[in-house]
Amino acid sequence: MLQSNHLIDLKSGAPAVMNRLHLFAYLALLLLPATLRAEGAPPPLTPPPPPTIDAKAYILIDAESSAVIAEQHADDRLEPASLTKIMTAYITFQELARGALHLDDMVTISPEASKAEGSRMFAEGGSAIAVENLLKGMIIQSGNDASIALAERIAGSESAFADRMNQTAAQIGMTNTHFENSMGLPKPNHFASARDMALLTRALIKEFPEYYQWHSLKEFSYNNIKQPNRNRLLWIDPTVDGVKTGHTDGAGYCLVASALRNDMRLISVVMGAKSDSARASTNAELLSYGFRFYETRALFKAHTKLAEAHVWKGSESEVPLGVQRDFSVTFPRGQYDTLKASMEVDNNSTAPIQAGDKLGEVKVTRNGEVMAQQNLVALETIERGGLFKRLFDEIAMMIKK
Repeated sequence: MLQSNHLIDLKSGAPAVMNRLHLFAYLALLLLPATLRAEGAPPPLTPPPPPTIDAKAYILIDAESSAVIAEQHADDRLEPASLTKIMTAYITFQELARGALHLDDMVTISPEASKAEGSRMFAEGGSAIAVENLLKGMIIQSGNDASIALAERIAGSESAFADRMNQTAAQIGMTNTHFENSMGLPKPNHFASARDMALLTRALIKEFPEYYQWHSLKEFSYNNIKQPNRNRLLWIDPTVDGVKTGHTDGAGYCLVASALRNDMRLISVVMGAKSDSARASTNAELLSYGFRFYETRALFKAHTKLAEAHVWKGSESEVPLGVQRDFSVTFPRGQYDTLKASMEVDNNSTAPIQAGDKLGEVKVTRNGEVMAQQNLVALETIERGGLFKRLFDEIAMMIKK
């Protein structure tokens, strides 16, 4: 049974009833920038509807909170075209991070890779190319030959790499995606949703910032052939630093874009636009809408003590609680004072307690609607107490009932 259900008024910052379990949450709120707690702000405005987007599907999310700001047909299964290469890049970055692959490793280009259809970096069959150049050829030039070469280097074959792609998609939570190849050429069972592409892009940006920066490069030269990045927004908007274009006759024109303004990062996905210029302009409209009418604030830091829960029959009588990930919330700009935070703590837990066990929940609501929520988890492991402690608590629990 959950105990100590309590509402914290973020406008005043102080709980109506102060007790030990909520003192830490109150102190954490006091540490928020004063601008977030200030009263007397102008009356909040209701954001207008999102722009009308002429495409098969779109979505706009905040990269920190994962909040969806705008969407349409975001779960439809569509041809992703070269947006597929975001997953190929993500898996390659994973291999680099775990040391199974290095940027200066040389990869021999197979006949299958050198004869790839569609966009290419013009890798010659039998030549050896460094992993770093293959990544740039895939990310910037959208080279199908580079994508196949990386897939073969990592998994032995492109079909085996596709299996790895689908396993990784499941781990990320991409529920409307299935890959058949590494580069996005049409296949009957090759599809993805706009929401899934946003989730994948968020994971790539947050987990591999040192490699993500290549998505902002405007051009790349290989084999004496210079090719531009097809993402027009890189030339139009200096805050845009990625991510990937895609196009086939069936998919239409697709673009995943991301921009960082004043420490707020948004990710937009447009799939099935009617032209190259349309995919750029629609993403630009979505990003401008999100930045103009919404803001994101970090409320609680991960692994920071926010409360305590009572533990029965343990080596300690209390365990500190916190959130496992930084807790951020996205809301209409200027409406911070309309947010309410509530916290529930389970005080009926019996040792042993493992670090990471759920012992409560913290929610942020606006006008009765849940904006964000996370589990409160144990920040420490509490072992079973000694015999006397267990007997004493057993009696106390019986009396308490």
